[in-house]
Parts: sequence; structure tokens; C-alpha cells
Amino acid sequence: LIDALAPLLSAATPRLLDVGTGTGTLALEAVERWPAARVTGIDASSEMASWADREAERRLAGGARSRFDTTVAFADRLPFQDATFDGAMSSFVLQLVPNRAAALREVRRVLRPGGPFAYVTWLRRGDDEADPPDRIFDETLDEFGLDPPEPDAPERDPASARAAADGLRRAGFRAVRSWEASLGHRWTPRSYVDFLEGFSEESLFDELVERERRALRRRLLERLAGLAPDELRFRYPI
Repeated sequence: LIDALAPLLSAATPRLLDVGTGTGTLALEAVERWPAARVTGIDASSEMASWADREAERRLAGGARSRFDTTVAFADRLPFQDATFDGAMSSFVLQLVPNRAAALREVRRVLRPGGPFAYVTWLRRGDDEADPPDRIFDETLDEFGLDPPEPDAPERDPASARAAADGLRRAGFRAVRSWEASLGHRWTPRSYVDFLEGFSEESLFDELVERERRALRRRLLERLAGLAPDELRFRYPI
């Protein structure tokens, strides 16, 4: 995403907006990539904004730390004046906002005329495209008599790169380019189960007593060990 944005920035000292900064991964990369850039990360969660600030303290040395700040705000109600920023970016956030069209209009409003905006998001896929580890997880929950987690609302994900581009045009952006790719990650049985327990399905695991947690982990590891290495992967369209 940074590589795509780089040739579009013309300001000698760009001021950039990171929409939905989360832990600050994208914003801090931008601070390090462009020594003169000032980056503001907004997030609806004060906890995420604080996390990003802590990451900045840990990762950025000297004067670089002063070039990053955070603001708690919603993407569709940005607390900035018109034409405040030279460029904007966002990573895996716009599929989460309740009103993506309103968020895109707000980003356009706070950009200077001609200022670029680059974002990456998940694309919609069908249930029959679930990865093998995810299918094993659902089957194992059924085996244990546990209800599967509520699925994310897929209608929030753009149906295609073309649909995402059309949304940008409707928000007033011009010279729009879009393309599809695939984000992939290799799991081991243990790293996949750790991901479930510590992040994606943390609440489900928290509801289990320790004996149930150990039994579920053990059964998942047994079943995942039967997958071929090429099946132990995460792959999702972006």
C-alpha cells in the first residue's frame, strides 16, 4: 500500500492521514519511509489509539516520534478542516465502517485538491471458499457441541475491485485505479490454534473452563496435523 501511494505524493513535507490506524502498523511505516512526513492516525477505539502511541514510543527514535500523533474519531465524522492533508491511506478498515460511502466522502473532504488516497480491504467471498483450517475449526466445534462464532457481515466487503473503485468515484475521487490480489499466510497447527485462542475467537475460548479449553486445543491440533502443508494456509482476496 505504501509503495502504491509513494509516487502520488508530491508535497515536500506531506501531512498524511491513516484512517483506522489500529496498532499503527501502516502509519509508523509511513513515518519511517518518508523522513519529512507527519502522520495522524485516527481510530474509533481509544484503546487502539493508545496502542499505536505505545508502538510509536517503542519503534520511533528521536525526532521521528514527534511526527506521529493519534486522534480518537470515526471515519465518517473526521474532526479536521477541509483540505488538511496531502494524502490518506487505510488498511483493512473500510470494510468495518457502518457507512463506507460517508467515510470515503469525509476522506475526500479533508484532502487537499488532488490529494491521493490509497486503501486495501477484504473482498467478498462465498462460504464454500473457506480455507481447510477454518472448516476443521467449525467441524470440531460441532463435534464438541459448541455453537460456531457469529460470522462477519460479508455484505460490508466490496464485491470486487471494480465495485470498490466505483465507490471512490461516487465519493468524488478521480483517476481511480483498483486491482485484486490475494493475501496469504502459512500456518502451523500450533500457530493457527494460538491465533484462534488469542485473537480471532478469544471470546469463545474465554467462555470455556480450563479442561474444555485443553480438550478443544488438543483435538484441533490432532485434526490440523492431518492436513497437507499446502492446506495449512490462510488465503483471502483483497
